[in-house]
Amino acid sequence: MSEQNYKGIWEDVLNIIHEEYKQKNQENFFKIYFNMEYVSDTIDEITVYVPSDVMLNHMEEKGSIQTVKDKIAEITGINLNVKFIPKNITSKLPASDSNLEEEKTEAIAKETPSVQTEPQPENTYTSILNNLISESEKESKIKEDSSSAYSYSSDEKPVKKHLLLDENFTFETFVPGENSNFAYNVSIGVAKEPGKKFNPLLIYGGSGLGKTHLMQSIGNYIYKQKEGNVKIACLSAENFTNEFFKSLSDKKTDQFKNKFRKLDVLLLDDIHFLIDKKGTQEELFHTFEALHQKKAQMVFTCDRPMEEIKGIEERLKTRFTMGICIDITPPNYETRKAILQKKLELMGKSIPEDVLDYIAKNVQTNVRDLEKSLNKIIGYAEYQPDQKVTIEIARKELKDTFSQPSNGFINIETIQKVVADHYNISLSDIKSKKRNKKFVIPRQIAIYIARNLLDYSYPELGNEFGGRDHTTILHSYEKMEEQLRTDSSFSQTIEILIREIKEYRK
Repeated sequence: MSEQNYKGIWEDVLNIIHEEYKQKNQENFFKIYFNMEYVSDTIDEITVYVPSDVMLNHMEEKGSIQTVKDKIAEITGINLNVKFIPKNITSKLPASDSNLEEEKTEAIAKETPSVQTEPQPENTYTSILNNLISESEKESKIKEDSSSAYSYSSDEKPVKKHLLLDENFTFETFVPGENSNFAYNVSIGVAKEPGKKFNPLLIYGGSGLGKTHLMQSIGNYIYKQKEGNVKIACLSAENFTNEFFKSLSDKKTDQFKNKFRKLDVLLLDDIHFLIDKKGTQEELFHTFEALHQKKAQMVFTCDRPMEEIKGIEERLKTRFTMGICIDITPPNYETRKAILQKKLELMGKSIPEDVLDYIAKNVQTNVRDLEKSLNKIIGYAEYQPDQKVTIEIARKELKDTFSQPSNGFINIETIQKVVADHYNISLSDIKSKKRNKKFVIPRQIAIYIARNLLDYSYPELGNEFGGRDHTTILHSYEKMEEQLRTDSSFSQTIEILIREIKEYRK
């Protein structure tokens, strides 16, 4: 993650905490104990300045340091370390920032006219700080007493959002149809009564059908209803795995366990990624047990029914399915058209009805492909304003998209069979460990095409090609990419194979 992203997260964290203290009438407390300045970051750490070592001690005593760390973990879902550096400890400052030493009391001093802005002796500085803290605490106590005597409620509470939840994924923006009505209604029920109905909820189906949309809609609904006072983690099984192994290497497994086992809601996407990852499965099993015991809501998504998955422990599969399992299938024509109309409404755009109908009839795969086709037509209309969008234009612009087979999804078996047939080898050969060039090249080609046409990770492809390690799969993919850059005839072969795969009929 880039510095800009971490800086944005840091600012959001302080804004959220600030709002919480404002609502408790403790704004002065916030100004003093959260007087922190973002400096820089790395991939797993944020560096922050505080006014002095004395102030840092006070912040630790009052719990503001831990509050910041907890809030960052809550909204990012990752173990991000925060390093607090007192400005008056020059040995810890970067050389380029040594001029900041003279500002060590400025942030505190500006809170009251009686504090001098120039450097103070440590005992004077401490005395001033203690007086300021004492006055602030008195003021906060008065406000607390006052607010308890004259309490009131406001209908207009600030709307909060979870930084790891896509705010566009809500129940209002989801278009249910015959393919997804059941999943949609159950998801709403889960969101309204988390931990009470259907726990866990497992939604499965092909890529781009709306599983993640529904899962995040549940998270957004709960987060809004609880006004942000709820611990939600939303992440992919791959990120869960990566974070778990990082906690092992950093010897911070206790921190990892505390983070995930104290959640109110766990939203875990693409659990098929866990295939053959025994260590992660073991940790997730114990996380599941802890969350289920405290009635925390869990939602999982997967690309296929659990009984079709090999390489996940039976005890974990049993727990994934102990609540309710619902599938989402490709939408029918009426639903596809409704999805397109909803998308246009949200974008504030319009296209001719016959063009809309043409897209709805021809894109029969998933919602993602529907949106991709619609975006292409909208882009054409926006950047070719002198040409009216007609059905002929739509046919021309979308001909490649519509070349996909209408009998369903392209799957890994189709790719393997078409490539195997093209090179006159068997399906078992393409999955085998044979190293003969006759088998290696078709296998690498199939891996390359599968990676580009399907939403499969390298470990998943490794599992589909004879249980190979993901580094072997990555090597095969990169080797094909390199050959495509230097061999035009090979590029033509790949194009032919992709066309045959898209036109394949069982």
